[in-house]
Amino acid sequence: MLNRAPERDAGGAPPAAASAIRHLAVIMDGNGRWARRRGLPRFMGHRQGVQAVRTVVRACRRLEIPVLTLYSFSTENWRRPPEEVRALMDLLHDYLQRELDEMLSTGIRLRTIGEIDRLPERVRGALEDAMARTRDNHGLVLNLALSYGGRDEIVRAARRLAEACRDGRLDPAAIDEDRFAAELYTADLPDPDLLIRTGGEMRLSNFLLYQAAYTELYVTPVLWPDFGEAELLAAIDDFGRRQRRFGRTDEQVQDPCTASGS
Repeated sequence: MLNRAPERDAGGAPPAAASAIRHLAVIMDGNGRWARRRGLPRFMGHRQGVQAVRTVVRACRRLEIPVLTLYSFSTENWRRPPEEVRALMDLLHDYLQRELDEMLSTGIRLRTIGEIDRLPERVRGALEDAMARTRDNHGLVLNLALSYGGRDEIVRAARRLAEACRDGRLDPAAIDEDRFAAELYTADLPDPDLLIRTGGEMRLSNFLLYQAAYTELYVTPVLWPDFGEAELLAAIDDFGRRQRRFGRTDEQVQDPCTASGS
Protein backbone atom coordinates (compact mmCIF):
# COMPACT_ATOMS: atom_id res chain seq x y z
CA MET A 1 0.00 0.00 0.00
CA LEU A 2 1.26 3.46 -0.87
CA ASN A 3 1.29 5.73 2.15
CA ARG A 4 0.96 9.50 2.07
CA ALA A 5 2.35 11.40 5.02
CA PRO A 6 -0.27 13.60 6.65
CA GLU A 7 0.50 17.14 7.69
CA ARG A 8 1.99 16.95 11.17
CA ASP A 9 3.84 19.11 13.65
CA ALA A 10 7.41 17.81 13.59
CA GLY A 11 8.00 19.34 16.99
CA GLY A 12 5.21 17.38 18.69
CA ALA A 13 5.54 14.46 21.07
CA PRO A 14 7.30 11.43 19.59
CA PRO A 15 5.02 8.52 18.70
CA ALA A 16 4.85 5.75 21.28
CA ALA A 17 5.49 3.24 18.50
CA ALA A 18 9.09 4.44 18.24
CA SER A 19 9.94 2.47 21.37
CA ALA A 20 9.00 -0.76 19.54
CA ILE A 21 11.51 -0.12 16.76
CA ARG A 22 14.89 -1.66 17.42
CA HIS A 23 16.10 -1.28 13.85
CA LEU A 24 14.84 1.13 11.19
CA ALA A 25 15.97 0.68 7.59
CA VAL A 26 15.52 3.23 4.81
CA ILE A 27 15.74 3.02 1.01
CA MET A 28 16.51 6.63 0.15
CA ASP A 29 15.01 6.99 -3.33
CA GLY A 30 14.12 10.01 -5.43
CA ASN A 31 17.16 12.29 -5.48
CA GLY A 32 17.39 12.28 -9.27
CA ARG A 33 13.68 12.88 -9.77
CA TRP A 34 13.74 15.70 -7.23
CA ALA A 35 16.45 17.46 -9.24
CA ARG A 36 14.87 16.77 -12.61
CA ARG A 37 11.54 18.27 -11.55
CA ARG A 38 13.39 21.46 -10.70
CA GLY A 39 15.50 21.56 -13.83
CA LEU A 40 18.66 20.88 -11.84
CA PRO A 41 21.51 18.42 -12.43
CA ARG A 42 21.16 15.09 -10.63
CA PHE A 43 24.07 16.02 -8.38
CA MET A 44 21.96 18.71 -6.77
CA GLY A 45 19.37 16.12 -5.83
CA HIS A 46 22.02 13.99 -4.14
CA ARG A 47 23.37 17.03 -2.31
CA GLN A 48 19.90 17.89 -1.03
CA GLY A 49 19.49 14.24 -0.04
CA VAL A 50 22.42 14.62 2.37
CA GLN A 51 20.38 17.21 4.25
CA ALA A 52 17.59 14.66 4.60
CA VAL A 53 20.10 12.15 5.97
CA ARG A 54 21.18 14.64 8.60
CA THR A 55 17.56 15.34 9.59
CA VAL A 56 16.58 11.67 9.88
CA VAL A 57 19.72 10.70 11.81
CA ARG A 58 19.08 13.44 14.36
CA ALA A 59 15.41 12.46 14.65
CA CYS A 60 16.21 8.79 15.21
CA ARG A 61 18.70 9.71 17.89
CA ARG A 62 16.10 11.87 19.61
CA LEU A 63 13.52 9.07 19.35
CA GLU A 64 16.07 6.64 20.84
CA ILE A 65 15.82 4.20 17.94
CA PRO A 66 18.83 1.92 18.48
CA VAL A 67 19.81 1.15 14.86
CA LEU A 68 19.33 3.07 11.61
CA THR A 69 20.44 1.46 8.34
CA LEU A 70 20.55 3.70 5.27
CA TYR A 71 20.80 2.20 1.78
CA SER A 72 23.45 4.63 0.64
CA PHE A 73 25.03 2.99 -2.42
CA SER A 74 24.14 -0.38 -3.91
CA THR A 75 26.27 -2.81 -5.89
CA GLU A 76 24.11 -1.90 -8.89
CA ASN A 77 24.86 1.81 -8.45
CA TRP A 78 28.37 1.19 -9.79
CA ARG A 79 26.69 0.95 -13.22
CA ARG A 80 25.70 4.63 -13.13
CA PRO A 81 27.59 7.18 -15.24
CA PRO A 82 31.17 7.60 -13.92
CA GLU A 83 30.67 11.31 -13.23
CA GLU A 84 27.64 10.57 -11.05
CA VAL A 85 29.50 7.85 -9.14
CA ARG A 86 32.39 10.27 -8.52
CA ALA A 87 29.94 12.91 -7.29
CA LEU A 88 28.33 10.42 -4.91
CA MET A 89 31.71 9.36 -3.56
CA ASP A 90 32.67 13.01 -3.04
CA LEU A 91 29.45 13.62 -1.13
CA LEU A 92 30.06 10.57 1.04
CA HIS A 93 33.60 11.69 1.80
CA ASP A 94 32.44 15.20 2.71
CA TYR A 95 29.58 13.86 4.85
CA LEU A 96 31.91 11.63 6.86
CA GLN A 97 34.29 14.50 7.56
CA ARG A 98 31.64 17.09 8.36
CA GLU A 99 29.50 14.88 10.58
CA LEU A 100 32.25 13.19 12.58
CA ASP A 101 32.32 15.82 15.33
CA GLU A 102 28.56 15.55 15.82
CA MET A 103 28.77 11.74 15.89
CA LEU A 104 31.40 11.95 18.60
CA SER A 105 29.52 14.53 20.66
CA THR A 106 26.15 12.76 20.47
CA GLY A 107 27.30 9.15 20.92
CA ILE A 108 26.54 7.92 17.40
CA ARG A 109 28.44 4.79 16.40
CA LEU A 110 29.13 4.51 12.69
CA ARG A 111 29.37 1.16 10.97
CA THR A 112 28.89 -0.19 7.47
CA ILE A 113 27.76 -3.22 5.50
CA GLY A 114 28.82 -4.06 1.96
CA GLU A 115 31.96 -4.37 -0.14
CA ILE A 116 33.77 -1.31 1.14
CA ASP A 117 36.99 -2.48 -0.53
CA ARG A 118 35.45 -1.25 -3.79
CA LEU A 119 35.21 2.34 -2.51
CA PRO A 120 37.85 4.87 -3.57
CA GLU A 121 40.82 4.87 -1.22
CA ARG A 122 40.22 8.33 0.24
CA VAL A 123 36.55 7.53 0.88
CA ARG A 124 37.43 4.21 2.46
CA GLY A 125 40.02 5.93 4.62
CA ALA A 126 37.52 8.51 5.88
CA LEU A 127 34.99 5.76 6.55
CA GLU A 128 37.42 3.58 8.45
CA ASP A 129 38.65 6.55 10.46
CA ALA A 130 35.10 7.55 11.44
CA MET A 131 34.21 3.98 12.40
CA ALA A 132 37.34 3.63 14.50
CA ARG A 133 36.81 6.93 16.32
CA THR A 134 33.14 6.20 17.09
CA ARG A 135 33.62 2.52 17.94
CA ASP A 136 33.13 3.01 21.69
CA ASN A 137 30.03 5.19 21.38
CA HIS A 138 26.84 3.75 22.86
CA GLY A 139 24.08 5.77 21.21
CA LEU A 140 22.44 5.35 17.84
CA VAL A 141 24.13 2.86 15.54
CA LEU A 142 24.27 4.51 12.11
CA ASN A 143 24.74 1.66 9.65
CA LEU A 144 25.57 2.71 6.08
CA ALA A 145 24.93 0.13 3.35
CA LEU A 146 27.72 0.93 0.86
CA SER A 147 28.46 -1.07 -2.26
CA TYR A 148 25.85 -3.40 -0.77
CA GLY A 149 23.65 -6.01 -2.41
CA GLY A 150 21.36 -8.45 -0.62
CA ARG A 151 21.91 -11.32 -3.04
CA ASP A 152 25.67 -10.87 -2.90
CA GLU A 153 25.50 -10.93 0.90
CA ILE A 154 23.55 -14.21 0.87
CA VAL A 155 25.93 -15.81 -1.64
CA ARG A 156 28.94 -14.80 0.44
CA ALA A 157 27.36 -16.29 3.56
CA ALA A 158 26.54 -19.54 1.74
CA ARG A 159 30.08 -19.75 0.40
CA ARG A 160 31.60 -19.36 3.88
CA LEU A 161 29.33 -22.05 5.29
CA ALA A 162 30.15 -24.37 2.38
CA GLU A 163 33.87 -23.86 2.96
CA ALA A 164 33.47 -24.62 6.67
CA CYS A 165 31.63 -27.84 5.83
CA ARG A 166 34.25 -28.80 3.24
CA ASP A 167 37.05 -28.27 5.74
CA GLY A 168 35.29 -30.34 8.40
CA ARG A 169 34.74 -27.36 10.70
CA LEU A 170 30.96 -27.49 10.42
CA ASP A 171 28.34 -30.24 10.20
CA PRO A 172 25.82 -29.37 7.44
CA ALA A 173 23.06 -30.56 9.78
CA ALA A 174 24.03 -27.76 12.18
CA ILE A 175 23.13 -25.05 9.67
CA ASP A 176 19.86 -23.43 10.71
CA GLU A 177 18.49 -19.90 10.33
CA ASP A 178 20.50 -18.56 13.25
CA ARG A 179 23.74 -20.10 11.99
CA PHE A 180 23.15 -18.69 8.52
CA ALA A 181 22.31 -15.24 9.89
CA ALA A 182 25.59 -15.29 11.82
CA GLU A 183 27.44 -15.13 8.49
CA LEU A 184 25.65 -11.99 7.28
CA TYR A 185 26.99 -8.45 7.56
CA THR A 186 24.26 -7.76 10.13
CA ALA A 187 25.08 -10.71 12.39
CA ASP A 188 25.23 -8.52 15.51
CA LEU A 189 22.15 -6.43 14.70
CA PRO A 190 18.43 -7.16 15.12
CA ASP A 191 16.41 -7.60 11.95
CA PRO A 192 14.68 -4.40 10.80
CA ASP A 193 11.28 -3.81 12.36
CA LEU A 194 10.35 -1.12 9.84
CA LEU A 195 11.66 -0.44 6.34
CA ILE A 196 10.77 2.91 4.76
CA ARG A 197 11.08 3.46 1.03
CA THR A 198 10.74 6.98 -0.32
CA GLY A 199 9.91 7.91 -3.90
CA GLY A 200 6.92 5.59 -4.32
CA GLU A 201 8.59 2.56 -5.93
CA MET A 202 7.23 -0.79 -4.75
CA ARG A 203 10.33 -2.96 -4.52
CA LEU A 204 13.18 -3.87 -2.15
CA SER A 205 15.90 -3.23 -4.75
CA ASN A 206 18.18 -5.97 -3.39
CA PHE A 207 18.20 -4.50 0.13
CA LEU A 208 18.36 -6.69 3.26
CA LEU A 209 16.61 -9.56 1.49
CA TYR A 210 17.23 -12.12 4.24
CA GLN A 211 16.80 -9.76 7.16
CA ALA A 212 13.52 -8.24 5.93
CA ALA A 213 11.53 -11.48 5.99
CA TYR A 214 9.12 -10.11 8.62
CA THR A 215 9.89 -6.41 8.37
CA GLU A 216 6.98 -3.99 8.10
CA LEU A 217 7.17 -2.02 4.84
CA TYR A 218 6.17 1.62 4.45
CA VAL A 219 6.26 3.25 1.02
CA THR A 220 5.75 6.98 0.60
CA PRO A 221 5.61 9.04 -2.61
CA VAL A 222 7.71 11.73 -0.90
CA LEU A 223 11.08 11.99 -2.63
CA TRP A 224 14.07 11.55 -0.34
CA PRO A 225 15.26 15.20 -0.38
CA ASP A 226 11.79 16.23 0.87
CA PHE A 227 11.64 13.53 3.56
CA GLY A 228 11.85 15.17 6.97
CA GLU A 229 10.92 14.53 10.57
CA ALA A 230 7.19 14.95 9.92
CA GLU A 231 7.30 12.18 7.30
CA LEU A 232 9.37 9.97 9.60
CA LEU A 233 6.86 10.39 12.43
CA ALA A 234 4.01 9.55 10.04
CA ALA A 235 5.76 6.31 9.08
CA ILE A 236 6.31 5.41 12.73
CA ASP A 237 2.67 6.19 13.55
CA ASP A 238 1.59 3.87 10.73
CA PHE A 239 3.92 1.17 12.05
CA GLY A 240 2.30 1.51 15.46
CA ARG A 241 -1.08 0.59 13.97
CA ARG A 242 0.23 -2.64 12.44
CA GLN A 243 -0.36 -6.05 14.02
CA ARG A 244 2.81 -8.09 13.75
CA ARG A 245 1.76 -11.74 13.78
CA PHE A 246 4.91 -13.60 12.63
CA GLY A 247 2.78 -16.45 11.25
CA ARG A 248 0.33 -16.58 14.16
CA THR A 249 -3.40 -15.85 14.07
CA ASP A 250 -5.04 -12.65 15.27
CA GLU A 251 -6.38 -14.50 18.31
CA GLN A 252 -2.94 -15.78 19.28
CA VAL A 253 -1.45 -12.32 19.08
CA GLN A 254 -4.24 -10.81 21.15
CA ASP A 255 -3.97 -13.50 23.85
CA PRO A 256 -0.85 -12.67 25.89
CA CYS A 257 -0.64 -16.19 27.30
CA THR A 258 -0.65 -17.75 23.83
CA ALA A 259 1.67 -15.11 22.43
CA SER A 260 4.23 -15.73 25.16
CA GLY A 261 4.05 -19.48 24.65
CA SER A 262 2.67 -20.10 28.15
